[in-house]
Formats: sequence, structure tokens, C-alpha cells
Amino acid sequence: MERIFYNGRIITMEKESAEEELAEAPEAVLVRDGLIAAVGSLEEVLEFAGDEAVKCDLKGKCLMPSFIDAHSHFVMNGQMASWADLSACESFEDIIAVLRAYIGENHITDKDVILGFGYDHNFLREGMQPDKRVLDVVSSTIPIFILHISAHLACANSAALRLAGIDETTPNPEGGVIGRLDGGEPSGYVEEAGMNLLQRAILPRVNIDYEKMLWKMQEVYIDNGITTVQDGAPTESDINALLNMSASKALKLDVVAYPLMSSGGAELMQKYGEAYKQYVNGFKIGGYKLVLDGSPQGRSAWMSEPYLGDEPDYCGYPWMKDEEVQAYVGQAVSESRQLLAHCNGDAASEQFIRAYEKADKTGKDGLRPVMIHCQTVRNDQLDRMAKLHMIASIFIGHVWYWGDIHIKNFGPQRGNHISPAKDALDRGVMINFHQDTPVTRPDMLHSVWCAVNRISRGGSKIGEDQAISVYEALKAITINGAYQYFEEDQKGSIAKGKRADLVILDRSPLETDPMEIRDIKVLETIKDGETISRKREMI
Repeated sequence: MERIFYNGRIITMEKESAEEELAEAPEAVLVRDGLIAAVGSLEEVLEFAGDEAVKCDLKGKCLMPSFIDAHSHFVMNGQMASWADLSACESFEDIIAVLRAYIGENHITDKDVILGFGYDHNFLREGMQPDKRVLDVVSSTIPIFILHISAHLACANSAALRLAGIDETTPNPEGGVIGRLDGGEPSGYVEEAGMNLLQRAILPRVNIDYEKMLWKMQEVYIDNGITTVQDGAPTESDINALLNMSASKALKLDVVAYPLMSSGGAELMQKYGEAYKQYVNGFKIGGYKLVLDGSPQGRSAWMSEPYLGDEPDYCGYPWMKDEEVQAYVGQAVSESRQLLAHCNGDAASEQFIRAYEKADKTGKDGLRPVMIHCQTVRNDQLDRMAKLHMIASIFIGHVWYWGDIHIKNFGPQRGNHISPAKDALDRGVMINFHQDTPVTRPDMLHSVWCAVNRISRGGSKIGEDQAISVYEALKAITINGAYQYFEEDQKGSIAKGKRADLVILDRSPLETDPMEIRDIKVLETIKDGETISRKREMI
């Protein structure tokens, strides 16, 4: 099948600047058998096309490469979709009401568990964690576990604590915290590795329909114009679910998985090696992942200088010791595998960079290591990342969602340097953007808006000097994302021979008021030449 796209703005992402892109914009694109077959004037493309080619009139809309997700949790996002949605809660009272409604709607009994996701203590009226004293109001007999929007903090009720065997004698696990009331009694609040104690006890009670979940989960990415997505830190059951979908050819988009090295990643790599670095019906394993710290808005990210507040020496904490990180990084490099590391605090960034500097003595500089999130990475660290060819995958939405909180936690100097996209580019560091879904929705155009405007939800400018151009931001969600996956020769731009992964927008981001970029609508998503999502406006 052949399709000709014409009569609209075509952004190829093949140029050096927006000016060049607009001045040399092609009139038409020919898609044949899932690939870009021709790009040029309408006359040239028509001459190259067959007589049966379908003409697709863009009607003045914008055609560009589809978006590439550089980091999210694909399966986890599907799981969260069936949990109680606490994201709109503004008080403890709201949380109680939502959970009670969830019990009724899902016919929850004492043999089940109540799961919730998306509360943010930073925006609750009480300004505190909704610990067991709140959740016990909902139920004292059904275990309740609610996950913070960052996915690095959680709260549980007394029944869940009993199920997990957590009491006043339970020590803090390495890399985690068990919250305490006066006298040492566990409060139900947990951080980082502390969550594992509860999850191990609670999750076996949860029945997951993976096929139904993943079918539903694809839609939110596809409707937002994303055709390549990451699953960062899948479990073996997650990988099996994805492979089953792959085998039945049920995946509409490409999924790249990175198992955790600290949770048997090497064994999973060996067991499922047939999918390593090569797609099997839309699924592949890209490499390994590490998590080195927590959340800056949750004050668990590992900092080199203290947070502001009542604890003058508090800097957060690491997930692992230096020697453990060094061993994992050395293993990944010795196996010539790409490694992604979650680093929110600059101390975690330092741990990763230092470990990679030591491990990279063999000269294997083509592995494209990735620092995920990069919220407080310093300029001296960016200089060293450039030398290591380390990619900065930036969660740029922090500027909007938690910019005001970062100013409060870190002060103006550090707070305004979160998500330092401009300083990274100026130092030659490759950048891309992600939304860390399910932490935030996979809305790439909102990320572009954040990168260009640097405005918080409170209306403040957050690090205005770190703003980048619209074209630079579009590169971060297209060709730069493809580069991270070693797919820049196949995806991320419109050029002859590349896969026809495309998106149609209601207007051109390059010719829209920067403040209105987040209002741009995705009208159609095209994967390998086939439309997989279309809005009414394109019919």
C-alpha cells in the first residue's frame, strides 16, 4: 500500500535549525510498505508513486515524525490504571472518599487489597503523608497501600502492616525508610526500599489481567503520538506478558525493556536473549537499568548538599553502596550492554558518573549510557558526561509539576537549575525528554512546552536561562530519542528509507505561539505506514 501526504506543513527533523526546516520544507511524503519512499515536491512524489497510491490531504495540518518515549514504565502504567486514582485529591478527606468509592465499585472484601496511586503530599491541604491514621478510617481489616505520585513513597494502613509483618522491631532496610510515630511504632509511611516490604506481601493478592491491561495501556501512548515506548525495570512476569503480546502480534507500538540489574537483570538478559537489541514483533530488550536514589519532590533524592528545612544536615540517601554500583556498571560495560541509571540527586549523579569513568577504561565508548531524570545534575558533571558520551534523559515536566517545590526544597540557585537542558546542550550532551509515566501522562507536547517556557504550575519562571528553542525540544522527543535506542537510522525523522512512524498535529509547533504549544492536538498516529489512531478532525 502507498500513501501520499501533502497540502500541509511537513517537519522532517532532518535540519540543523527551525529556519532551515521551514525554508526547505518538502511538499509531500510518499509511504510505501511501511517505509518512507520519497520526500520532496508534490510533483516529484507523484511521479515516483504508483497509480494506486492513496492521496492523504493534510488540509493544512502538520506532519512530522512520531514521538519516542525515552523512559517510562509501560506495564506499571497499565497496573496503575486499575488502582484508585488519587491524583485529584486535595485533602485527607478526599483520599478517604475516593478509596471508599473504590471499595464499592470493585466489590472489595477482606480477602482483597485496596490499591491507590497518585496522591501528592506537597499539594494536600494538610501538607503531610496520609499514613495509617488516615487509611485506617477507610478500613482496619482490608489491607490498603497507596503509592505517591513519584512512585518513590507510599502509605499503608494497619492491616497492610500486619500482613507484611512490619512492627516496631522492623529495621529500616538499606536504601529505604519505615516511618515511625512517637515510641517507634510504624506509622504506615515508607520510602524507597521500605516499600518493597509491603509490596512483597500485598501484590500476590492482586490478580492482573495482563492482556486486557496492556491493550488498554497502549492507547494512552498512541493517542499522544508515541510509537516507541520504554519499560524501565520490568519484572520477569512483565517481560513474559510483553513477549506473549509480541508472539500474538498484539503490540501496536515498539516496546524497549531494561530489566533492573539489582533484581536479577543478568539472569533475565540470558533467559530472554533472543529479544536483545532486536525487535521480536515489537518487543526488544535494550540493556540494563539501575536505580541509585529517590525523588526530589519527596526529599529522598540523594544530594551532595542538604535540603532546606528542619533537618539542617539531611541530604537524602543512596539506594546502593559505591562498590555495588561499581560492580554493576563494570559488568554492563564488560558485556558491552547499554546501561540506564535513575539519578535525581547530584550525589547519585556523581556515583554513576564516577563508576562509569572507572569502568570505561576499556574504550567501549559506543554503549550510549543514559542518566535518567537529571533533576539536579551540576554543570561540572555535565562536562564529564559529555566526555563519556552519556545521554541526559531529562524529566523536563518537573519544571511545571514541582518547580515551586524544588525552589522550596533547594533554594533559588539549585532550584532554578533543575532539568538543565540548555547547559547540557551547550556542553555537547545529547538530551531527550520523558514523562516517567505513570508519574505523569505521556504528553510529549507538554514536555516541549515546559522546555521552551520553563513555567511552574504556580506561575513562576523556573530557571529561565535553561530554556531551549522549540526545534531543540522537538529533537529531544524525536531523533534524539531514536539515538538513545540506537535507532536513529530507522526512526526519529522523515527521510527516505526510514520507518514511516509519523504523527499528524492540528498545527505546526514551529509556527505556534510558544505558550500555546501544549494546546496542540495529536490528530493521527501512524506506525510503519498504518494509522493506529485517528481523531474525528482527520476523518
